[in-house]
Amino acid sequence: MTSLQRIIAVATLLLSWTSGAAVAQSTVSLPSVAVAPQYDSTHVYVKPQDVDAFVKSFLGTFGGTSTKQVIVTVTPTPSKTTSQLMQTPVGTVSLFGFLTPIPAPFGTERNGYLVTNMDTAISAARSAGANVIVGTFPDAIGLDTIIQWPGGVNMQLYWHTTPPHYSPFIHVPENRVYVSPDRVEAFLKSFLQFSQGKIISDEAQAPGIEIGQPANSIRRIHLESAFGKMVVYVSNSKPSYPYGLENTGYEVDSLDATLAKAKTFGVTILVAPYSSDHRHSAIVLFPGGYIAEIHEISHE
Repeated sequence: MTSLQRIIAVATLLLSWTSGAAVAQSTVSLPSVAVAPQYDSTHVYVKPQDVDAFVKSFLGTFGGTSTKQVIVTVTPTPSKTTSQLMQTPVGTVSLFGFLTPIPAPFGTERNGYLVTNMDTAISAARSAGANVIVGTFPDAIGLDTIIQWPGGVNMQLYWHTTPPHYSPFIHVPENRVYVSPDRVEAFLKSFLQFSQGKIISDEAQAPGIEIGQPANSIRRIHLESAFGKMVVYVSNSKPSYPYGLENTGYEVDSLDATLAKAKTFGVTILVAPYSSDHRHSAIVLFPGGYIAEIHEISHE
């Protein structure tokens, strides 16, 4: 082997080591901090005088139970709110009826995810590109923080001193997220890295009727992770009311039967049932102002 051949061989070996190290570095995943979908909840804020009516209508529509209503402080600054956890077979709600002004940014977080360790979760969220907009603070049963993903999607992370034990959902609800085309790739990269989730489907030309714009097409992305389900809607156009205000979609066995039951509890149908994305869907308004999507999956 000539001197030139030796130099080339060494350079090739060094290059292979460097490339291998780079690949290993790029495939290092963040620690998993998710527990399970039944430990995650949609955050609902209603006026104190509407709390009982909302509880009656939500549990009347979906079934389930509620914890005892208590008055607590759930923010790092002085405040008071009624608080209770409503658990149904198709989704959980953390309900707040603030008796004092709501400190910002509370009320903008769409849902809460239970994590196995708060410090680890915050570190993982930051590494994935999230902003921590409210640092860790204690509550009556553990720790909380609020984070923001690229695209302006706010979520709360929480950890319980005593780990809870809840039954799995019959149908896992979906977190419904609206993101602009400019930020969707950044959002997907960050959230999927943090959640260790995967893309189930990515439809570039989905029917615009799914966000109230039947004349347009939109991009629709379904995700799943140990935190649960998520559907991401991407459009340059502003969603038509009430789309964009519904944080959660609830899957039921029969949409017609659920809507009939809901109406007896004072629930208003804002968007009549329609079919798209292998589902039969409607948008409803609960007493107190909570807007939700309800759907039945088509198995045809």
